[in-house]
Amino acid sequence: MADILGLDTLLAQMMAAIGLAMVAGNGFAMWKHSRGEGPKGFAGVYRPGRARFLLIVGIVICVWGVTGLVG
Repeated sequence: MADILGLDTLLAQMMAAIGLAMVAGNGFAMWKHSRGEGPKGFAGVYRPGRARFLLIVGIVICVWGVTGLVG
């Protein structure tokens, strides 16, 4: 059943997409903070450690998904 629906490929694609979204989102937040801008309408604290950690986690998840597609 998994071969018919292609669930293995779908799972690898979803992992790559989620990882890439984490990389893009945290990279964008780091870029906006370096320019001195913040989110409009929100008063929050920028946490560089959290942003870097989640960026690295996103890279790992994205690489994991891509290797699942290639391998």
